[in-house]
Amino acid sequence: MAHPAVGDLAPDFSLSDTHGTPVTLSGLRGGPAVLVFVPFAFSGTCTGELCELRDNIADFEQAGVHVAVISCDPRHSLRAWAAQEGFGFDLLSDFWPHGEVARAYSVFDEAKGHAVRGSFLVDGEGIVRWSVVNPPGRARELSEYRSAVAALAAA
Repeated sequence: MAHPAVGDLAPDFSLSDTHGTPVTLSGLRGGPAVLVFVPFAFSGTCTGELCELRDNIADFEQAGVHVAVISCDPRHSLRAWAAQEGFGFDLLSDFWPHGEVARAYSVFDEAKGHAVRGSFLVDGEGIVRWSVVNPPGRARELSEYRSAVAALAAA
């Protein structure tokens, strides 16, 4: 199954945030959102990526882009990770049914049981406007997010 392509309607979902509150993609409509799939809470590369997003969150907020991080970890682990690192954006648990949303975006590694590093920028109507999926161990570049957000704002 292929990843949702630019121009495709992004698969809707409902996942719990770190406090158990449901967050749906359709509920975020009206403004853009970037969905950031990560393999594991507390891992080095994932923590580095999210700390960079945290430290540059103004780039997203000024453009009105909602940041939502999705992991197959349980929400309690995600809550501890968010508290430890001071993440102010949504961390959503795709724990059960395990990896269901990651599968919908074709970023679930069936052999290892976790999401791979995929990001999708979705506009206010739910259409994918940019995506990147990186191989294991390769962090996503902040410059790629910035370019995608700038292109969306210019459209």
